[in-house]
Amino acid sequence: MELRDLPSVDELARGSADPLAVDAARAVLARAREEIRAGAEPGDLSLRLVDELRAARRPSLRRLLNATGVLVHTNLGRAPLPRAALERAVEVGRSYSNLEYDIAAGERGSRQDHVAAILRKLTGAEAALVVNNNAGATLLALAALAEGREVVVSRGELIEIGDGFRIPDVLARSGARLVEVGTTNRTRAADYERAIGSDTALLLRVHQSNFRVVGFTEQPSLRELADVAARHALPLLDDLGSGALLELRDEPTARASLAAGADVVCFSGDKLLGGPQAGIVVGTAEHVEKLRRHPLHRALRIDKLSLAALEGTLLLYLEPERALAEVPVLRMLHEDAGTVRARAERLAAAVGGEVEETRARVGGGALPLAELESFACAVEERLAAALRDAEPPVVGIVRDGRLLLDCRTLDDAEAGEVAAAVRACR
Repeated sequence: MELRDLPSVDELARGSADPLAVDAARAVLARAREEIRAGAEPGDLSLRLVDELRAARRPSLRRLLNATGVLVHTNLGRAPLPRAALERAVEVGRSYSNLEYDIAAGERGSRQDHVAAILRKLTGAEAALVVNNNAGATLLALAALAEGREVVVSRGELIEIGDGFRIPDVLARSGARLVEVGTTNRTRAADYERAIGSDTALLLRVHQSNFRVVGFTEQPSLRELADVAARHALPLLDDLGSGALLELRDEPTARASLAAGADVVCFSGDKLLGGPQAGIVVGTAEHVEKLRRHPLHRALRIDKLSLAALEGTLLLYLEPERALAEVPVLRMLHEDAGTVRARAERLAAAVGGEVEETRARVGGGALPLAELESFACAVEERLAAALRDAEPPVVGIVRDGRLLLDCRTLDDAEAGEVAAAVRACR
């Protein structure tokens, strides 16, 4: 085919009643011209128009099947929501709601009221507040409590989280001034004590949630830091990063941080908690109120669907055993290895694969040293790209020339979908 043989945009789009046909025809013809100039044949343009229209109407944000063995996978949407959270979001989203309306009083209310009471109950805090994510919660806390003044933090805690986001950058944006103490591997309570001056606003502890320093190390306990802060009448802010409401290995809980003397604790909603993206702040009524009144609070506020999903998730934690059974991240974290192996065996039998023992990870900047015994179905490496193009897409791990489909991050129904996708790709 020559360039002169190409139809016009109107000619190509004429056979379709789709209102997007003209734009789709332009895209098809632009690619066809490039291919002809490169010496390739563009093929049937009418069929390509149909494919272009189909792609234009397909949502970009899609459900997929996580067979990577990483429970809280940042690139794959972090924590999958429990059914209770989804039901709350649908119920609230399909109609009007009392988001900022006090039904009993018949007047304006606060969106924070919907989760503050349950967060107080679950953490033992005097007050609670929720914003859109934990980076926002940290930024708000620093701006409200330390803007224009000094914040003392250990050098070993000046961490970088996802996408190059660094704690020193958050401090700078908040208007607070960073005062580093100690060294990368060793910091003592006395280092904080010596750094405190007339312009010090607060002490900050940042949990090393996505890494660990091992060997010749030393860090003061939270209780020691709280004692230092109390002697100087300073607040202590504890940024837990991932955060947890139940005891999970060596991950600190918000309740434990508050009990150890932290005045303000912030953590994520979509990691080990297993809920939607949110930044949760709990602490003393005095300090949380300062956050609530700061102008940044409105800019960082949580939306109604996330708030509904968070409430649905938190309600499960009122009964810890129910949370362990119904919050997907907690279920995957605690699932018996024998159950995972049986799932991998069923998947392997269904697709002619092999069962391989492997190690799953928590991910999401939580429990970086934890390895979970797991089992995967190993299939041909060449299937990786085809499975990513399946509906729904399947994402596994390529290792040693094979594609591993880790069954710790799949439930039984999802494993069935993976089996169907593998068979269809062969």
